[in-house]
Amino acid sequence: MATVIIVDDSLFMRSVLKDILMDLGHSVIAEAENGYDAVLKYAHFRPDLITMDINMPKMDGLEAVKKIVELDSKANILMCSALGQQEAIIQAFKAGAKDFIVKPFEMERVVNAVTKMLDN
Repeated sequence: MATVIIVDDSLFMRSVLKDILMDLGHSVIAEAENGYDAVLKYAHFRPDLITMDINMPKMDGLEAVKKIVELDSKANILMCSALGQQEAIIQAFKAGAKDFIVKPFEMERVVNAVTKMLDN
């Protein structure tokens, strides 16, 4: 069982991801609705995995990834992006994200990404 923080400005998207991750047996220890809160919660909880939306208020996901990687170079960050954000995904990888999933989420893709990331 891994500890997870879910970051998305959409309560619905956080709920969908939370259900999937909990069904896999993981523990969602915190949620954040913007990148600023995500960085603070990552620093406090140091989860095994953090899911990160790209477009959010206050601080976007790309900036949050950079700050989290400064705190922990081994952070497992799974980016969540809508279709058509290929450039942002490339930037996310450069910033330190380990994988990405596309919204709307396909259960199998989420399971594969999370499993692969936590097995490394």
